[in-house]
Amino acid sequence: MSSHPRHPRHRSCIAIAALLSALMPCSSRAADDNAAMLRIIDNAVRPVIAEYDLPGMAVAVTIKGRAYFYNYGVASRETGQPVSEHTLFELGSVSKTFTATLGAYAQVLGKLALDDHPSRYLPQLQGRAIDRASLLHLATYTAGGLPLQVPDSVPDRAAIPAYFQHWQPDAAPGQQRRYSNPSIGLFGQLTALALQRDFTEAMQHDLLPQLGLRHTYLGVPASAMPDYAWGYDKANKPGRVSPDVYDAESYGMKSSSADMIRFVQLNLDGSALPDPVRRAVEATHVGHFDMGNMVQGLGWEQYPYPVTLARLLDGNSASMASDPHPARLLQPARIPAGPTLYNKTGSTSRFGAYVLFVPQQQIGIVLLANRNYPIP
Repeated sequence: MSSHPRHPRHRSCIAIAALLSALMPCSSRAADDNAAMLRIIDNAVRPVIAEYDLPGMAVAVTIKGRAYFYNYGVASRETGQPVSEHTLFELGSVSKTFTATLGAYAQVLGKLALDDHPSRYLPQLQGRAIDRASLLHLATYTAGGLPLQVPDSVPDRAAIPAYFQHWQPDAAPGQQRRYSNPSIGLFGQLTALALQRDFTEAMQHDLLPQLGLRHTYLGVPASAMPDYAWGYDKANKPGRVSPDVYDAESYGMKSSSADMIRFVQLNLDGSALPDPVRRAVEATHVGHFDMGNMVQGLGWEQYPYPVTLARLLDGNSASMASDPHPARLLQPARIPAGPTLYNKTGSTSRFGAYVLFVPQQQIGIVLLANRNYPIP
């Protein structure tokens, strides 16, 4: 239900580094040699597909505003339906970048402030430990030790206030980062309350249309179900994600490589967006907490570019997903001054996703697969 790295193997470790370095020369020319581009993508992706027996993968690349699509395998092993740039994949925790953008949008509209505390929108939390954290802490996983997953003792959304009323932190807000679905989930819930909207309605009817993402969904409508890939577990049993507490806010988005590369392009250049949405997208590029190996912003994680493979793997390691790490507040919060790589991983039990972009190079990559394979 969330980004959950496993131990890497050599070929999967080098795949993205090789892909990114191979695309770098393309970013300085027209990049219209489709045969050369296909060789670059094939050399990076096919070994990973073979090693982990991925049923299908959709790859999208953007270079200086031009999108390229490379599709592999099938969306369904039962029907043989091929993957295309319109196939819907589960994004897992890449969904958090949309939650962050919606929160930033509410901030731009003056509906909330990142230094607000939860009880402003959820009065039941007044005086509780969680209320010492700010919305910024929730959005950056620095509230003080919220767990990776919503506990099984929280059966439904009605039980959420009681959970946070009794939660006790491991550290003061802002001292440590511990990656957490309940953390970003509560941030999303408070954002919706600030907007006086249901979260799904706010996302699907307010934000996504303004981004021009017409094939990105929290709840896939019947008309789009034929495009929804089946994901496969270790036993090759097909399935899809099930609704759960905070699924919409933390891991519930489904999208295509065509829509996701547009989202990347808007993060590279949002000048065509309505002003409030452009400012919201730009706000997700601001760094707030320094972890040493990477900087945590709203949704996106940041690295100075070029970045070493070791540093990128460290920032996306199993430890970064499951353990607390010391955090240093950046004062003031800032958009990085130099070239920067932004990335986000995501997975559900049967899908895997990875997105990255480098604004100064005007390049970006989207990888969507219908199997959960090792994130490193």
